[in-house]
Amino acid sequence: MKYVFAGLLGLIAMSFTAWQPDFETAKKIAREKDQLILLNFSGSDWCGPCIRLRKEIFDSEEFSKMADTTLIILNADFPRNKKNQPDKQIQSQNEALAEKYNPAGKFPFTVLLNADGKVIASWDGLPKADAVAFTRQVKSICDANKH
Repeated sequence: MKYVFAGLLGLIAMSFTAWQPDFETAKKIAREKDQLILLNFSGSDWCGPCIRLRKEIFDSEEFSKMADTTLIILNADFPRNKKNQPDKQIQSQNEALAEKYNPAGKFPFTVLLNADGKVIASWDGLPKADAVAFTRQVKSICDANKH
């Protein structure tokens, strides 16, 4: 039983370790590591496609493994339930990111950015691809943008 529990903890940790909470830090790390930033706009407690995107793609083993070595990932979340609200600093950051990268307020909306914040690619809504195909697509774009 303890091995199963430890394995589950490992999977949980694997799914969440790569998410960077701060955009400026994400840009700094992306510059240092020559990586792209994947910025995802979500409504984690009300948007069905956002919840599916997180579960089916971002939390998948394929995407997590690729992201750990290839991407800096950041989630700009806009939950509706008061108990799920991020702190004021994160809320302000997310609003500023939405103004710049998601002015239409689409959910989910995902953008791939370079370290300077320039948009390289974007996905409107839940990708049609499964986790493996989406992961390959993102990895291919990242590989093509290495310096």
